[in-house]
Amino acid sequence: MNIPHIVGEPSILYLGTPVVLISTENEDGSANLGPMSSAFWLGWRCMLGLDASSKTTENLIRTGQCVLNLPSVENVGAVNRLARLTGKNPIPQWKQPLGYTHEKNKFEIAGLTRVPSLSVAPPRALECPIHLEAVIAAKHGLMEDDEAVRGALVVFEARIQRVHLHPDVLMNGNPNRIDPDKWRPLIMSFQRFYGLGDELHDSMLARIPEDAYRPLARIPEPAFASGGAS
Repeated sequence: MNIPHIVGEPSILYLGTPVVLISTENEDGSANLGPMSSAFWLGWRCMLGLDASSKTTENLIRTGQCVLNLPSVENVGAVNRLARLTGKNPIPQWKQPLGYTHEKNKFEIAGLTRVPSLSVAPPRALECPIHLEAVIAAKHGLMEDDEAVRGALVVFEARIQRVHLHPDVLMNGNPNRIDPDKWRPLIMSFQRFYGLGDELHDSMLARIPEDAYRPLARIPEPAFASGGAS
């Protein structure tokens, strides 16, 4: 029997998206690490929705560089340890009543290891299975039509420069293919952490060769040489 839908007004619409740990460089050359889940990808571009008052946003505007570290379900503890920390000092006013505290050494608090990037200055988080080095291609205001919140949110378009993949998430014999049966991303849904279940059904789209989606634009050469290896 069909049951009619109910018209509602949820406070948030976090319907389930991958968690990302964004590493950026502070003014003094130290690293900030910010968890977020408002991200989506098209080709080798990524859209990032962020609080305009965050340290991550400040660093992205100043440097134009970041690493998108993608945690698996096994990294949930590290992500959770960062949940109510901020690199901003003083703490943004709206975060103070929510129990946020200032912390500069976020890699240490999370229990994650810094490793050098190849094309950007911020470090990668070794324990995350996937690292995407990126530069900012564009910045946009969000909800600019609402005077009450105008300027509070920002969206960045990030251009991926380099991709680092742990062998455990790769298809056997193919260094350029992530195996969806091996890659278990950490998902945020309505402020709670989840993982993926088993594949439900074969997709017609899966019959299209993955290489058909490869961007036509040439992947740029590294803009920052700091050593290190995937």
